[in-house]
Amino acid sequence: MPRSLSPSSIDATDYPLELQTFLAQLAEIPEREAVASEIEVLQSIYGDESVRLWHPSPTSGKKSPTRTDGTIRYEVLLSLPSPHEGVSLKVLVSLPATYPTSSPPQLQLLSKYIGSFGADASLFGAVLRTYISVSGVEWAEGAVCVFDGLQNVLERCEAWYEEKLSMEKAGELVRDDARGDLGLAAGSSENSNARQHSTDSRVDDQIPGVIESAPSALPAGVNLYVAEPITDRKSAFVGRACRIHHPSEVPMVLAHLMSDRRIARAAHPIINAWRCQSEGILHQDNDDDGETAAGGRLAHLLQILEVNNVLVVVTRYFGGIHLGPDRFKHINQAARNALDLGGFLEAPETRKTTGRAHKKH
Repeated sequence: MPRSLSPSSIDATDYPLELQTFLAQLAEIPEREAVASEIEVLQSIYGDESVRLWHPSPTSGKKSPTRTDGTIRYEVLLSLPSPHEGVSLKVLVSLPATYPTSSPPQLQLLSKYIGSFGADASLFGAVLRTYISVSGVEWAEGAVCVFDGLQNVLERCEAWYEEKLSMEKAGELVRDDARGDLGLAAGSSENSNARQHSTDSRVDDQIPGVIESAPSALPAGVNLYVAEPITDRKSAFVGRACRIHHPSEVPMVLAHLMSDRRIARAAHPIINAWRCQSEGILHQDNDDDGETAAGGRLAHLLQILEVNNVLVVVTRYFGGIHLGPDRFKHINQAARNALDLGGFLEAPETRKTTGRAHKKH
């Protein structure tokens, strides 16, 4: 068991100085030298004021951050990335006496609120399971891994926060729609057909087949096919596909989809990829729409299926539970289902043709 650090030598009135003093003592203990070095790296990454030693009570600043069992505890202040600047969270890091030799660290969310939303039990639990969950961080004996864990927590909290924002916005839209329906009921019935467009944010009311009407018009001659949603742990993935005749039709189709509030309110509304032969040149492009690497995977799917003159779009509704790599499997399957529904996997005119490939920017 490593020797204890003296609390009397730690000055809690200056957090950076307190940490510096503590690390100097820690570095003198051979089995803790790697820990001291790791904390210094975290301080350089997140800032001097973002890493602070943790004390059992805010009124007992002279208590040691090292428990009697040798566990070291410190807190790290993390900030969500753009476009959520100003939203932060605090994480408690606990390092057992046997870390990193034979034990992983433990992380705990200290913040009761992230932004204006109260953190729930599922988020607290997900943070606690960072090093023991399949969707967390893999720990290997002898390897320092606090930074990887903190980044995993940051990604989880960012996704959770975005979902809360999405749900809040969806609630506003539903309330607006309800007020609009009341207005229609009080007025004439000539616009009653507008009520047929449901404002329910659930995706189980998506009907497979050709979309024949929507808030904004599709390009002439373009029919959009919608596959049955794929659901997994409260998340849903809806695939759509259509034949395109020119690259200029792509932004028009995407604008058409985004004008539908049921789609626009999703966490990732228009993950897409497309390929189109025009004047002897194969044009192609893709967009992750915030789901990193998803667009490239769809583009690869179109390539291996040898499908051209097609735009495929996947909408992901996030259910609050991280799916890990499974989300990419569902995105690809949703896209393939839409291509199959539209008959694009068999249509000769969508098959691979010759020509120079051109990436649209």
